[in-house]
Amino acid sequence: MKFLSLILFFVLIQSCTSKKESSAKELFISIGAEISTLDPATCYDTVCSAIISNSYETLYEYEYLKRPYQLRPLIAEDMPQIEEGGKKITIKIKKGIPYHPQDFLPKDRHVTAQDFIVAIKRQAFIPTQGKGWWLFENKIVGLDQWRKKVGSNFESILTTDIEGLKAIDDNTLVIKLVRPFPQLQFALAMTFTSPIPAEALLHSKNDLNLYMVATGPFILKDYNPNQQAIFDKNPAYHTSVYPTQGDRFANEQGLLKDAGKSLPFVEKLSIVVMKEQQTSWLNFMSGKIDLLTLTKDYYQAALGPDGKLLPELVKKKIQMQVAPTLIYWWLSFNMKDPVVGKNLTLRQAIAYGVDTEKFVKLFTSNVGQKANSIYPPGIPGYNPSAELPYKYDLKKAKELLAKAGYPEGKGLAEITFDVRGNSTLHRQIAEFVVQELQAIGIKSKASLNTFPVFLERSRRGELQFWNGGWVLDYPDAENIIQLLTSDNFPPGPNYAHYSNKKVDQLFEKIRYLEDSPEKFKLMEEVENEVNRDLPWVMLYYTRNYILSQSKVGNFRYSDIIANNNKYIKIVDQP
Repeated sequence: MKFLSLILFFVLIQSCTSKKESSAKELFISIGAEISTLDPATCYDTVCSAIISNSYETLYEYEYLKRPYQLRPLIAEDMPQIEEGGKKITIKIKKGIPYHPQDFLPKDRHVTAQDFIVAIKRQAFIPTQGKGWWLFENKIVGLDQWRKKVGSNFESILTTDIEGLKAIDDNTLVIKLVRPFPQLQFALAMTFTSPIPAEALLHSKNDLNLYMVATGPFILKDYNPNQQAIFDKNPAYHTSVYPTQGDRFANEQGLLKDAGKSLPFVEKLSIVVMKEQQTSWLNFMSGKIDLLTLTKDYYQAALGPDGKLLPELVKKKIQMQVAPTLIYWWLSFNMKDPVVGKNLTLRQAIAYGVDTEKFVKLFTSNVGQKANSIYPPGIPGYNPSAELPYKYDLKKAKELLAKAGYPEGKGLAEITFDVRGNSTLHRQIAEFVVQELQAIGIKSKASLNTFPVFLERSRRGELQFWNGGWVLDYPDAENIIQLLTSDNFPPGPNYAHYSNKKVDQLFEKIRYLEDSPEKFKLMEEVENEVNRDLPWVMLYYTRNYILSQSKVGNFRYSDIIANNNKYIKIVDQP
């Protein structure tokens, strides 16, 4: 199948790269795995998101050229109108936004407020197994009751109303909340909430896995989940234009030259499955794909010791961006474990005994940014001057180990360190940590897992000490602190089983606050508590090195903005 996919790819490339057809402004991209789904209700990985975000749109989107991240209206006319102490949200919707042509839709079918209600109902409808249900559970008035009442009865989805979701008219959506939920705006910028017309629900019997009923800048024309997704420009698209404002980076890089122009710029978008990094690398170097995110195995092939592009790539006029992400990593303890979880001094010994700078050098080639906080850069309230209360100090680690009751490790049972995969890289990470612990007198063993097994063992509380990490769903501290609250023990995301009443109380305040000095101060208080208790030993923040061909214009990398292809422009080459 890999060989067949590669043949199809080269046929596709060769058919589209003649001088005659190059004027069509075609963008070629590769993805590293097969496409799991086209359904916005169940898409929750970066691969399917890179596909559906070209067609599905949302009420709000992130400003393409601004950091820290900000939202702007997309299908909505304006930002939400907030009333009743944050519990009533009124959203006006742009008129005349058409769906892509479908046989089962009227030709003049435009987006209505009711379509967003259908989308949220699909998340709540149990058989959908919506990946975004956690965003709405216990938050919208009457939604949880609706979920129980409807159960698995498909016929009841459209006929049973929800008290907290009302379409006042075709262009006015009202959402009533149980309590204020400022993060709702981020949920309304995720494709979980892309509008779905009732006709599509009925026609598909709630199965939107193989086609898209969407409004966005690109229309899906050819699809095979194991091979490719090919899109054409939507000739009826008029929902958004190129940004007219940006931050300092955007201005310095000349990314505002097309301010206010109609989108999208490219006529065709081809996204091809290439599971092997070598295949992507070779196709990029031969100019057959336009963008490439470097992986660890190819840092030396592209970068010099100074982190800059090698001369041969510069000669090819290849461009590079180094971009922070909202992905970061730590070492996590099971706070219910009778050994590591009940002995703070032992955890401190381990924190001082792991050389995180060496970890970053070995496993990211210094591309990763050593962590200084439980919060990553890119979210409001992150403090670049923050300092962790531990650093690599072998002598200090041994002293703490003795203070913990285990001088030179005597009397301490063997500790098990788990990693979230079984690849060579995961094996090397496990060996590194085992060796670091051995250097201070702690006996440990490595445990390799497949990722599904790792997740299942995490949920069951079977891990003792492991390599933890998180990809933020949206740029807000609430999405991080929820990993450490007592209410989120597994099956929730608090795999560390960390419990601190003060953190729980502070979280209840933070989750209802807009970004403000008050919120940032509370975030600092949470961090102080967590650093004192030490359920996590912070490692690094992921940074990506992204290469692009010289013909690619208007490109700015983001790991949270998935609908960026509409902004990219193929520029004429001399």
